[in-house]
Amino acid sequence: MEASWRQVAGGRGRARGRATAAPSSGNGIHLRGAGGGREKGSAGAAGPGPSPRGAATSAAAGSSARRSPAGSEALQTYVASELMSQRKFEEIKKANQAAAKKLVEEHFNSSSEEEGDEDFEGKRGKIVANTFTSYTTQTDGDMCELERTRQYVHEAFQAGAMTCLICIASVKRNQAVWSCSGCFCIFHMPCIQKWAKDSQFLVSSPLTDDDFGKRDYPWPCPKCRFEYKRSDTPSRYYCYCGKVEDPPLDPWLVPHSCGQVCEREFKPPCGHKCLLLCHPGPCPPCPKMVTTTCYCKKAKPVPRRCSAKEWACQLPCGRKLLCGQHKCENPCHAGNCLPCPRVSRQKCVCGKQVAERSCASPLWHCDQVCGKTLPCGNHTCEQVCHVGACGECPRSGKRFCPCQKSKFSLPCTEDVPTCGDSCDKVLECGIHRCSQRCHRGPCETCRQEVEKHCRCGKHTKRMPCHKPYLCETKCVKMRDCQKHQCRRKCCPGNCPPCDQNCGRTLGCRNHKCPSVCHRGSCYPCPETVDVKCNCGNTKVTVPCGRERTTRPPKCKEQCSRPPTCHHTSQEKHRCHFGSCPPCHQPCQKVLEKCGHLCPAPCHDQALIKQTGRHQPTGPWEQPLEPEFIQTALPCPPCQVPIPTECLGKHEVSPLPCYAIGPYSCKRVCGRTLGCQNHTCMKECHKVTEIDTCVGKNKAGPECLQCEEGCSKSRPLGCPHPCVLPCHPGECPPCVQMLRIKCHCKITSLYVECRKITKADVNEKNLLSCCKNQCPKELPCGHRCKEMCHPGECPFNCNQKVKLRCPCKRIKKELQCNKVRENQISIECDTTCKEMKRKASEIKEAEAKAALEEEKRRQQAELEAFENRLKGRRKKNKKKDEVAVELTLWQKYKYYLLPACTVVVLVFAWYIVHDVA
Repeated sequence: MEASWRQVAGGRGRARGRATAAPSSGNGIHLRGAGGGREKGSAGAAGPGPSPRGAATSAAAGSSARRSPAGSEALQTYVASELMSQRKFEEIKKANQAAAKKLVEEHFNSSSEEEGDEDFEGKRGKIVANTFTSYTTQTDGDMCELERTRQYVHEAFQAGAMTCLICIASVKRNQAVWSCSGCFCIFHMPCIQKWAKDSQFLVSSPLTDDDFGKRDYPWPCPKCRFEYKRSDTPSRYYCYCGKVEDPPLDPWLVPHSCGQVCEREFKPPCGHKCLLLCHPGPCPPCPKMVTTTCYCKKAKPVPRRCSAKEWACQLPCGRKLLCGQHKCENPCHAGNCLPCPRVSRQKCVCGKQVAERSCASPLWHCDQVCGKTLPCGNHTCEQVCHVGACGECPRSGKRFCPCQKSKFSLPCTEDVPTCGDSCDKVLECGIHRCSQRCHRGPCETCRQEVEKHCRCGKHTKRMPCHKPYLCETKCVKMRDCQKHQCRRKCCPGNCPPCDQNCGRTLGCRNHKCPSVCHRGSCYPCPETVDVKCNCGNTKVTVPCGRERTTRPPKCKEQCSRPPTCHHTSQEKHRCHFGSCPPCHQPCQKVLEKCGHLCPAPCHDQALIKQTGRHQPTGPWEQPLEPEFIQTALPCPPCQVPIPTECLGKHEVSPLPCYAIGPYSCKRVCGRTLGCQNHTCMKECHKVTEIDTCVGKNKAGPECLQCEEGCSKSRPLGCPHPCVLPCHPGECPPCVQMLRIKCHCKITSLYVECRKITKADVNEKNLLSCCKNQCPKELPCGHRCKEMCHPGECPFNCNQKVKLRCPCKRIKKELQCNKVRENQISIECDTTCKEMKRKASEIKEAEAKAALEEEKRRQQAELEAFENRLKGRRKKNKKKDEVAVELTLWQKYKYYLLPACTVVVLVFAWYIVHDVA
């Protein structure tokens, strides 16, 4: 069971790891930017700023170029390589910057489904709502007129809402667009340009070359069919209000907006201009305030918004109706009054009938013939109920014969006779004339045989003129759709339009074109589709075809699905697709062993990683079983804390309910052993209580037995351990012999340890004395005369020492301590002074002789130099040199000086010993 819970935790951890790592792929821009920075930094270090190494290399290359003939070529090669490296670095730098800029723009301008919903629902939604609410806060603003503008602005802000109906693709922020002035639908600029070009070509293609280009053939909007002239074909990208060409991308403005005031004329025109910033869709109703009266002009003028300046005061109109008898009783209204609704008895035009009719239509005609006698007195009027006189008899006056060639004057009671001439009227064929005599009634059909051409002009046949001739040849011309043949028999060339259905699949991929067969592209699908959330309460309307790429709207309703676990209700969460999230409510099942409620999160549908699954041999083999499966896990062990005492009764700790029982707290037992010096060092264990043992600190039979030696502190100075094992009470006195050194550190003495440890300072000094003379030297260099003692030797040396005068000739023996205290000194006498004077005279004579010798040598060198300057020849130089004769002192001074020194020393020694 615990292993299953570990697998659940591991699976959740891995799932969280995957969920956390997934968005990091969207942070690729930062990796690319960092890489570019590293390239730039590394290349820049060796690029514009010459490094010391580069300078040294350049200097070495320059010096080698000056030294060797091929140096110039090497220098040129080096400079060329440096320039090439710099150029490559600049190219890579520009490419990286362009790629980073493009990636940032795509990331920011992306119209993906994952952006924009929450933002629009937040601050931007409030801003739009506040903007349009201000149009309806005063004097009967019309919210219905604002819905269209609000919808367009909403779609402009909402990512993926604006769709080009031509290509059925989202309109992104950074794409050039065109907006229809009739339906305000937005299209991609390339799409609408291609649509206009194709439409104009299809309209003008049936014409001849002479007519082409003479007329301005219109092209329609793909959605509303509003026709535009050829000159209105969009060629440049403008903002919605048309002021700015190629409006810059600004994240703080509506996409494709210039950010300036719209200033378009309102429709219908009222003299004012739109005050919103450049926006998509139609302009909202005019928000200006004007003073105006009602329709009937009875109420006082009141201030109202210009878009709703026409209003009714609800008073009766009171204007006289067209009947001239009644007044309009309807409330104040616009336009002409309605016809009078009252009913009255009115005569017809001829006055024969009377009927109840609407007062608004006093003139009416009955169905009876007039019947009045005409002025001829023989005939009656045959007109139906009419106004005015009946007129003259139609048979009076001169009348023509049936062929219209002869004219007769006869009474109205007689019929006109035939003239006997040929009829000569053009027959129905339009070619021949009637050959009968003047006759009443229509002429007969033409029966002449003629050579007739069929309607298509391909065949001829001799046949009666009144019969049409149609051949059986079917027309093979293409109809205006350029897809189907005419196939009409004997077609004269004016082939009728194609009457078949187009049937091509529209761009939405859901419907087929319902129009008759036509050329060119089909119009966009006019249908819209509602993309709903899972529960269906929230929906968003998108053009047909976009429902496959449009993310369902975020529903604010709570999920109403029944829980899939044992709980009666699931946690509240919003409507969603797919399975509900795992239940995190406490399990609260009653555990069988202890009766506590399970506090763990619900584990009826835990994800468990399958073990022993078949591993695919390669990426081409699809896994047959899922990696994780949902299964119900048993409740985990009860974790309710229960206070429990440890085995050694050291502490009371809260243990989980499932782990209740004797336990060790892992501390040292700590009970006092029988030696009364140590405690039990075993880990916390069970201790059997014995009646003789009083207290919890007494060791039991399960505790350790003390096997250590006595570790009590020894007396000061005793280095020996206690000879007894660990015991209670004081240790016995130490009787071992201790070897110590005397004060003079020469003789080793053996003394009982207890005597040393118990003796005071004086006794210790006596025990450490070897009874011999102290071997230490005094500061004067003589040996101490005292017996072996501690501390420093006393300075009272009485030994005789010899003392000499400064010249060392006179000496005397005196006591050492008096000499050290400078109480006695020996001065030189006259003999010593005389010897010093003679020695100084000898030194002065030697110094004077050496000075004179140096002067003679310098004079000889000077004269030799002057002789060389006079230009004498080298062979005569020996004659010109001055011969200098050396004295005896100069010749033998190196032998005489040591001899004289030895003599003086011997003489001084003799004098000193003689005086002594």
